[in-house]
Amino acid sequence: MRNTIALISARFTTLSRSRIGSVLKSVMFAVLLWAASAAGSIPIPGTPVPITLQTFVVMLAGLMLTWRQAGAAVGMYLAAGAVGLPVFAGGASTLALIGPSAGFLIGFLPAAMLTAVLKGEARTDTAKHTAMTAARYLLAAFAGCVVLDYALGFMVQSALTGISIKVVAIASMGFVVGDIIKVCVAALTAAGLSKLDR
Repeated sequence: MRNTIALISARFTTLSRSRIGSVLKSVMFAVLLWAASAAGSIPIPGTPVPITLQTFVVMLAGLMLTWRQAGAAVGMYLAAGAVGLPVFAGGASTLALIGPSAGFLIGFLPAAMLTAVLKGEARTDTAKHTAMTAARYLLAAFAGCVVLDYALGFMVQSALTGISIKVVAIASMGFVVGDIIKVCVAALTAAGLSKLDR
């Protein structure tokens, strides 16, 4: 009986630590999202949406966390802005979620989760497997954090401003180039970190 109680207690402790660790990871990435927007933004002529490092953090969250953890991190960040905390670019809060950048911000949630689902699992330590992991991560982050997030962002911005999606897309090309660079850096970073984690 004593052994059974000890076994149950050990499993409960392990499960509790695992859940606490999972929550802490999500909270850390939510804080990183705020820090990325607080670090500053660069305006792009022709579009009301600024360049920040938020997309880079969303990519890393998708590549380094499970889909649930990544979703929780972005969900916490969006919830903080929705209740009025100045966590979005330029110190914005609730109004950013109904403004021209709303589709991009709200799109962070499915983007991070899709990236996490598509990334698959990291492989063994060989250089070949690390390169394959980086390539898989690159494709996952591109599909989730560029293709999906931009599709949602373009649609919402077009709907809110009355400007055609084509014009919105052309005005956003500066972002696309930057985010492709961020995808490459995020994929290499996450693949390298996953190798160290094993």
